[in-house]
Amino acid sequence: MDPSEVEFVAEKEVVKIIPNFSLDKIYLIGGDLGLFNPGLPVDVPVWLALNLKDKKLEEIRELERKEDTFTPVPSPYYMELTKLLLNHASDNIPKADEIRTLVKDIWDTRIAKFRLSADSFISQQEAHALLDNLTLIGGKAQHH
Repeated sequence: MDPSEVEFVAEKEVVKIIPNFSLDKIYLIGGDLGLFNPGLPVDVPVWLALNLKDKKLEEIRELERKEDTFTPVPSPYYMELTKLLLNHASDNIPKADEIRTLVKDIWDTRIAKFRLSADSFISQQEAHALLDNLTLIGGKAQHH
Protein backbone atom coordinates (compact mmCIF):
# COMPACT_ATOMS: atom_id res chain seq x y z
CA MET A 1 0.00 0.00 0.00
CA ASP A 2 1.12 3.53 -0.68
CA PRO A 3 1.05 6.17 2.12
CA SER A 4 -2.30 7.64 1.07
CA GLU A 5 -3.93 4.19 1.21
CA VAL A 6 -2.48 3.56 4.67
CA GLU A 7 -3.77 6.98 5.81
CA PHE A 8 -7.22 6.11 4.44
CA VAL A 9 -7.26 2.88 6.45
CA ALA A 10 -5.92 4.67 9.58
CA GLU A 11 -8.74 7.23 9.40
CA LYS A 12 -11.18 4.40 10.16
CA GLU A 13 -9.70 3.99 13.67
CA VAL A 14 -12.20 4.95 16.36
CA VAL A 15 -11.64 7.82 18.80
CA LYS A 16 -13.81 9.26 21.55
CA ILE A 17 -15.01 12.86 21.16
CA ILE A 18 -17.15 15.06 23.37
CA PRO A 19 -19.42 17.04 21.05
CA ASN A 20 -20.64 20.54 21.82
CA PHE A 21 -23.60 20.11 19.48
CA SER A 22 -26.71 17.96 19.05
CA LEU A 23 -27.16 15.72 16.04
CA ASP A 24 -29.29 12.67 15.33
CA LYS A 25 -27.70 9.37 14.40
CA ILE A 26 -25.82 9.36 11.09
CA TYR A 27 -26.60 6.31 8.94
CA LEU A 28 -23.62 5.24 6.79
CA ILE A 29 -22.82 2.14 4.74
CA GLY A 30 -20.06 1.23 7.20
CA GLY A 31 -22.36 1.58 10.21
CA ASP A 32 -24.34 4.10 12.21
CA LEU A 33 -22.67 6.90 14.14
CA GLY A 34 -24.13 8.93 17.00
CA LEU A 35 -26.41 10.13 18.68
CA PHE A 36 -24.50 13.33 19.37
CA ASN A 37 -25.39 15.25 22.52
CA PRO A 38 -23.40 18.14 24.03
CA GLY A 39 -21.02 16.95 26.74
CA LEU A 40 -21.67 13.23 26.25
CA PRO A 41 -18.73 11.19 24.90
CA VAL A 42 -19.32 9.31 21.64
CA ASP A 43 -17.06 7.02 19.58
CA VAL A 44 -16.46 8.09 15.97
CA PRO A 45 -13.90 7.27 13.29
CA VAL A 46 -10.89 9.59 13.03
CA TRP A 47 -12.06 10.91 9.63
CA LEU A 48 -15.29 12.23 11.17
CA ALA A 49 -13.53 13.73 14.20
CA LEU A 50 -11.12 15.61 11.90
CA ASN A 51 -13.95 16.78 9.67
CA LEU A 52 -15.91 18.11 12.63
CA LYS A 53 -12.82 19.92 14.00
CA ASP A 54 -11.99 21.59 10.67
CA LYS A 55 -15.61 22.62 10.21
CA LYS A 56 -15.76 24.02 13.75
CA LEU A 57 -12.65 26.16 13.28
CA GLU A 58 -14.01 27.49 9.98
CA GLU A 59 -17.33 28.31 11.67
CA ILE A 60 -15.55 30.11 14.53
CA ARG A 61 -13.48 32.14 12.05
CA GLU A 62 -16.55 33.16 10.03
CA LEU A 63 -18.57 34.04 13.13
CA GLU A 64 -15.68 36.10 14.53
CA ARG A 65 -15.43 38.00 11.24
CA LYS A 66 -19.18 38.59 11.07
CA GLU A 67 -19.86 39.73 14.64
CA ASP A 68 -18.85 43.13 15.99
CA THR A 69 -18.38 41.71 19.49
CA PHE A 70 -15.93 39.02 20.61
CA THR A 71 -17.35 35.54 20.10
CA PRO A 72 -16.70 32.58 22.42
CA VAL A 73 -13.64 30.48 21.58
CA PRO A 74 -13.26 26.73 22.25
CA SER A 75 -10.86 27.35 25.14
CA PRO A 76 -9.45 30.45 26.85
CA TYR A 77 -6.05 28.97 25.97
CA TYR A 78 -6.80 28.19 22.30
CA MET A 79 -3.70 30.00 21.02
CA GLU A 80 -1.32 28.44 23.54
CA LEU A 81 -2.75 24.93 23.04
CA THR A 82 -2.60 25.25 19.26
CA LYS A 83 0.99 26.46 19.41
CA LEU A 84 2.03 23.62 21.74
CA LEU A 85 0.30 20.93 19.68
CA LEU A 86 1.53 22.20 16.31
CA ASN A 87 5.09 22.83 17.52
CA HIS A 88 5.47 19.43 19.16
CA ALA A 89 3.14 17.12 17.25
CA SER A 90 2.41 18.60 13.83
CA ASP A 91 3.61 15.39 12.18
CA ASN A 92 0.69 13.63 13.93
CA ILE A 93 -1.90 16.28 13.03
CA PRO A 94 -3.44 16.06 9.58
CA LYS A 95 -3.83 19.45 7.88
CA ALA A 96 -1.59 21.10 10.50
CA ASP A 97 -0.84 24.05 8.20
CA GLU A 98 -4.55 24.64 7.54
CA ILE A 99 -5.30 24.52 11.26
CA ARG A 100 -2.44 26.95 11.96
CA THR A 101 -3.84 29.34 9.33
CA LEU A 102 -7.42 29.11 10.65
CA VAL A 103 -6.33 29.80 14.23
CA LYS A 104 -4.10 32.70 13.11
CA ASP A 105 -7.04 34.17 11.16
CA ILE A 106 -9.21 33.97 14.29
CA TRP A 107 -6.44 35.59 16.35
CA ASP A 108 -5.86 38.40 13.83
CA THR A 109 -9.59 39.17 13.67
CA ARG A 110 -9.84 39.29 17.47
CA ILE A 111 -6.81 41.59 17.79
CA ALA A 112 -8.25 43.93 15.15
CA LYS A 113 -11.53 44.05 17.09
CA PHE A 114 -9.66 44.73 20.32
CA ARG A 115 -7.81 47.66 18.74
CA LEU A 116 -11.02 49.09 17.26
CA SER A 117 -12.77 48.73 20.64
CA ALA A 118 -9.90 50.47 22.44
CA ASP A 119 -9.78 53.30 19.88
CA SER A 120 -13.55 53.78 20.10
CA PHE A 121 -13.44 53.67 23.90
CA ILE A 122 -10.73 56.33 24.06
CA SER A 123 -12.20 58.61 21.38
CA GLN A 124 -15.66 58.57 23.01
CA GLN A 125 -14.16 59.02 26.51
CA GLU A 126 -16.32 56.24 27.90
CA ALA A 127 -16.26 55.45 31.63
CA HIS A 128 -16.34 51.68 31.10
CA ALA A 129 -16.31 49.05 28.35
CA LEU A 130 -17.82 45.59 27.98
CA LEU A 131 -15.28 43.09 26.62
CA ASP A 132 -16.77 39.61 26.92
CA ASN A 133 -15.02 36.48 25.63
CA LEU A 134 -11.46 37.83 25.76
CA THR A 135 -8.60 35.43 26.46
CA LEU A 136 -5.59 36.05 28.70
CA ILE A 137 -3.08 36.39 25.90
CA GLY A 138 -5.31 38.91 24.07
CA GLY A 139 -4.50 41.56 26.66
CA LYS A 140 -0.80 40.69 26.71
CA ALA A 141 -0.47 41.24 22.98
CA GLN A 142 -1.13 44.94 23.46
CA HIS A 143 2.04 45.37 25.56
CA HIS A 144 4.51 44.29 22.86
